[in-house]
Amino acid sequence: MDENTLDLHGDEEIVEVIDLNETEQTPDDLAGEFEDVDFGEAEGGEEDNNGWETEDESMEAEQDDSELTFSKHTGSVFCVSLDPATNSLAVTGGEDDKAYVWKVNDGEVVFECTGHKDSVTSALFSHDSTLVATGDMSGLIKVWKLETKEEIWSFEVGDLEWMEWHPCAPVLLAGTADGSVWMWKIPAGDCKTFQGPGCQATCGKILSDGKRAVVGYEDGIVRIWDLKQGSTTHVIKGQDGHQGALTCIACSKDGSLVLTGSVDSNTKLINTANGKVVGTFSIEDARARGSADEGAESNSVESVGFCNVLPLIAVAYLDGTLAVYDLSTQSLRHTCQHEAGIVHLQWEDGSSMVSTCSLDGAVRVWDARTGSLVSEYRGHTAEILDFTLNREASLAVTASGDHQAKVFCLQRPDR
Repeated sequence: MDENTLDLHGDEEIVEVIDLNETEQTPDDLAGEFEDVDFGEAEGGEEDNNGWETEDESMEAEQDDSELTFSKHTGSVFCVSLDPATNSLAVTGGEDDKAYVWKVNDGEVVFECTGHKDSVTSALFSHDSTLVATGDMSGLIKVWKLETKEEIWSFEVGDLEWMEWHPCAPVLLAGTADGSVWMWKIPAGDCKTFQGPGCQATCGKILSDGKRAVVGYEDGIVRIWDLKQGSTTHVIKGQDGHQGALTCIACSKDGSLVLTGSVDSNTKLINTANGKVVGTFSIEDARARGSADEGAESNSVESVGFCNVLPLIAVAYLDGTLAVYDLSTQSLRHTCQHEAGIVHLQWEDGSSMVSTCSLDGAVRVWDARTGSLVSEYRGHTAEILDFTLNREASLAVTASGDHQAKVFCLQRPDR
């Protein structure tokens, strides 16, 4: 084995593929470097079909604030994302083993992503909106070319936990239930794997430099991977780490900090340069200020995020508490109480507004400076399972257990 060859797991040799310089690089530079990627060959994992059960309780829609309802799905809609180039197209995946790419303005189907064998739980556009990746629970991943509306690549891994496109190259990452993280060059399909600890790789994010990925695992350990070397640069565990499975990860805009959330009710702030935990945020802080039941047994962190314009972070809990913390002092600033558990939060790119979707079927916009509710949008008759905002934060697109996706126009007095 020569010095440029990596032995990542046992007898399978994966060749080093990414020659990333230490100097500052543009997205075009990074994308170009993936052109010569020579990933090792790898076989797909075994199929394992597990069902995904959602609550069957329905709610009466007293009002419908949405501008448009997409109702092609015949089962719960689990995921939604917008194309980053124009924000004019959405892709949704559902319990009906299908994904659809459709127009946000009128709901017209651009094309249907067929051939999946299980619920489609991950669907997302590449950084330049030329490709769409769809993945189902059994581990079948497909990539579609938007221009031709055709499938150009597919691969099968073990049970799929998450997928993530590289921020500036046609490279796709996926984490699986056996702890492996896979990386492919699309459409060539050249493959590289990052061997895990034998437990679920529950969540992952690629840092903004495009050279590292942060992955959280079921055993509470966080690993920062070097995508060039195929090795871990930092492992966060033990007293400093989480004591339960990771649920969510968010990265600061410059990639220097990472937030991790866990079922252990804690959020960790990690310095990606040295792997040190530089802050811990606990639900007990929020309970002291909020109205949540102090006797609640488990209160998982469901979503975390950094504000881009102020030194603030937001942490969303399963008990319906949204906690806003000041990063500089690591002190709690506000708690925003929801009627039901929060599923996901998203900060607006250019303001201190943070939006949430929850199990009561509502989207809410909060002002993090004051902790006050700015607006609330309803229309779903079941829980919202995912949502996303467009670039201007003027639209929210939701995915729900009521078999529908909706587009909401977010009105604010200051717009």
